Amino acid sequence: MKDFRYRRFLTVLLSIVLVLPLINMPVYAMNGNDEGETIIVGVPADRCPIFYIDEDTGENTGIGIDLMRYAAENAGYTVEFKTIEEDTLKDALDNETYDLVMPFGSAILSASGQQILVSDNMIKTPFTLVTDSDRKMPPLGSLKVGMLSSLRGGADTVKQLYPGIEIKMFDTMSECVLELRSGEVDALLHNSYVWSYILQKPGYSDLVMQPYAMFSMDFRAGAVDTPKSREIIENLNRGIATISDTRRQAFVLDYTSRPLYHYSFSDYIYKYGLIIIFAIFLFILLIIITIQRYRGIRREQKEKMEHLIDYDLLTGVYSMTGFRKRVTEILHSNYDIPYMLVFVNIKNFKFINDSLGRNGGDDLLRFWADKTMATLSDKEAMCRIEADRFAVLRRSGGEKQLLSDEHDVIDAVRNYFINLDKENRVQICGGIYVLTPDDYINADIDKMIDYARVAEKKVHDIRSDGYEFYNPEQWEKGKHIAEVINQLPVALKAGDIQVWYQPQVDYDSGKITGAEALCRWKHNELGWLPPSGFIPILEDSGLIYNLDSYVWDKVCQDLHRWNQQGMHRYVSVNVSRCDIRDDRDLCKHFRDLIKTYDLTPDQLRIEVTESAFAEDFDLLIQTTDKLRTYGFKVEMDDFGSGYSSLHMLKEVMVDRIKLDLRFLTDAGDRKKGRIIVGYIIRMIKALGMDIITEGVETEKQAEFLRGKGGSEMQGYYFFKPMPAEEFEKIKSFEPKRNES
Repeated sequence: MKDFRYRRFLTVLLSIVLVLPLINMPVYAMNGNDEGETIIVGVPADRCPIFYIDEDTGENTGIGIDLMRYAAENAGYTVEFKTIEEDTLKDALDNETYDLVMPFGSAILSASGQQILVSDNMIKTPFTLVTDSDRKMPPLGSLKVGMLSSLRGGADTVKQLYPGIEIKMFDTMSECVLELRSGEVDALLHNSYVWSYILQKPGYSDLVMQPYAMFSMDFRAGAVDTPKSREIIENLNRGIATISDTRRQAFVLDYTSRPLYHYSFSDYIYKYGLIIIFAIFLFILLIIITIQRYRGIRREQKEKMEHLIDYDLLTGVYSMTGFRKRVTEILHSNYDIPYMLVFVNIKNFKFINDSLGRNGGDDLLRFWADKTMATLSDKEAMCRIEADRFAVLRRSGGEKQLLSDEHDVIDAVRNYFINLDKENRVQICGGIYVLTPDDYINADIDKMIDYARVAEKKVHDIRSDGYEFYNPEQWEKGKHIAEVINQLPVALKAGDIQVWYQPQVDYDSGKITGAEALCRWKHNELGWLPPSGFIPILEDSGLIYNLDSYVWDKVCQDLHRWNQQGMHRYVSVNVSRCDIRDDRDLCKHFRDLIKTYDLTPDQLRIEVTESAFAEDFDLLIQTTDKLRTYGFKVEMDDFGSGYSSLHMLKEVMVDRIKLDLRFLTDAGDRKKGRIIVGYIIRMIKALGMDIITEGVETEKQAEFLRGKGGSEMQGYYFFKPMPAEEFEKIKSFEPKRNES
């Protein structure tokens, strides 16, 4: 900073020294022009400090202006300067509005090709090359140089001085700098005085002047060669001769020592960008904090209001309003969970308040709410409707859960005062409504409570306490679902679920071609359960994969054992639509199974129901294609059961179709059904797929199918499902033939 101030002081001092002797110097008009004729000089305005527009006066000013005015006045002229509107000085030469145009380094042709006259040199102007770094440049004669289009006349002079130089013209300085930085040109060329102004721009701080690449050019005025222009230039030359070197230096110092460059908004951003960004960031952060604080206060107030609306102040459980909201959310997101809604109240609660005081009654209600909430999960809810009346949405867990709730909650409430050494046994009446599938779709909470209240009223009117169901049949169904879901892990571990096999036969030869793996559940309380009694429940609850994985593993164990016994058999295993999901690599699971039990892929046939293809077609296609790539045989099960689609047969690549025989057994025109089955068999074979018919129950059906070319069958006419030990003993089937 001190060096800068010192240099500034010397500059100003030198200006004073150079200018003072000239203050009283007389200016003499030349004899050739005594009348003081006005000449119009066209000049550029974008070459500060040589030519520019003064912001205060709006007039043209600069080193070149002062030089020209001094020379013209000494030649007896009054000068009026106008900013040229043409793109280049060469274009301006053809404009008769101007008497003279400047500056030129030498005599050139105008844009229209006319010869021009130029004045004597007013000052030697240094031209300097600028680069974007201290790069090593080629010699001047082979440089690629960028210049402003407005300097096209100067460019012609440069080409005369250095014939080998390549010059590219650009409209703006920003374009010049961009091309320099991209390497399209080696350097930029401009007047050194102009560079001293331009390089003050913060965004050009990486540009470097190359002093060793400096050369001088003349600074002349010019005009198209006419008698008038010859006279003006001849007179002007006499004025130029009066300009001393001291005067020239004074003009230069006067402008180069001024702080002419003014920062633009972008300059401030560039120079102080980090500070500005940081300040903006702090300002925005302050606004965000203020907004968040305001929102937090609003949210807190809203939560308090909602809590007052949605929760009971005495017990802390839901109010009726909050209970409606929460139960609706639970039912819409847990349609596979069986629920019941319980309405309970205390018989003669008014007597408790009168005899033990209101505080005693409030303590009882709080105790009841706390005890109940301790048994509930996040997928259950409780509310206080009013006074001593409560409602609870509870998962339906069967008799065991009811007994548990009665012991943990109801008995504790009944004995609340007894445990406080007061002989007042609390009587509780309850009504239970077991939810139906429609309740999950249209969750009318008030209606459910009303149903439970009806059941509770039966208890209240007839007995001292206890509970009653509004819909016993639905309760039994819900209880069965709960028992199936709760007992599945135990049954799998204990081996209560067994894998049975139903043989598949070739009716023509009687040969056993394979078997379908089915499962039977020997429930320790309910006895043997048919698949229809637990498979749909497990599918709805999302537990079917646990059962299917167990069956697949058991089948592979049996196949491995039969292989060791010399019996290479084939078994079809069922894959549920719920087993095939994006997050479950089913193909890898089967590949790992056959690797573990040393099986060939063809021994394990994968049956996928036709309905599964209809539900998620694209995913099923990907899965079946991958299974077939691994060598597994893929079968479409239940074809013709109500989802049939010719489009599906066209798109799906499977190895065998399993035809459902409902066409021959369901009500309707059986003749049409037989025609349909016959054509289906022909179509499947024409498509290059195998076909097997399931559900064959009579010899007549078997004979019909054989006559249509579908000899592979499965059904009760041949064999019922049987344990693995019985299946091992079966070698063939002896078909019965009608005598014709």
